[in-house]
Amino acid sequence: MTDDKTFVIAIDGPAASGKGTLARKLAAHFDYALLDTGALYRAVGLNVARHGGDPEKEADAVAAARALGDMDLSDPAIRGESTGALASKVAAIPAVRDILLAFQRDFAESPPGGKTGAILDGRDIGTVVCPDADVKIYIIADVETRAKRRFLEQYGPNGTEAQYEAILADLVQRDARDMNRSTAPLKPAKNAHLLDTTNSDIEAVFEAALGLISKEQANV
Repeated sequence: MTDDKTFVIAIDGPAASGKGTLARKLAAHFDYALLDTGALYRAVGLNVARHGGDPEKEADAVAAARALGDMDLSDPAIRGESTGALASKVAAIPAVRDILLAFQRDFAESPPGGKTGAILDGRDIGTVVCPDADVKIYIIADVETRAKRRFLEQYGPNGTEAQYEAILADLVQRDARDMNRSTAPLKPAKNAHLLDTTNSDIEAVFEAALGLISKEQANV
């Protein structure tokens, strides 16, 4: 465990793999504090864009990261598809990651609300943010499946082929950027449990994760 009081679960994976949905269900089940770390980077990227900055320029992204406030994380605009691309760009800047790292680690070590556990989902939780997490889960799914999920979320059954292709292209680009960045690239931790959601619904994935977590809790 990270310390005597907090049980930490790290959930990583690419965009639209289902890690956020799984994290929310697990947090509700165990009554653990939940941090969607991607929201931090989305908020930074969105603030850069709103101030006319360049999300790939270090000075602009660092200024936005330092000015990040609680209200930024509740802004509905951070869930937009275009904001996800901005997040991937600012996340590739080491100085931005350094600024947000302390916030994430503090959350894991001292969860808000007096919770006895913390769940963090993102792209480098098990490898960088919480390398000593009690349970590490890495969610995978093929990019076409992830694109279809995001497509249905954004446009429903009446979306066009062109809209699907645009989402697919964006996810391919984001995967490449996240996996190949020099700092904290997206990859499973050596001791992470891999869960493939390509052909599994959320309930099946949830039950599999529960089994992994319950086993580790029994050993604490």
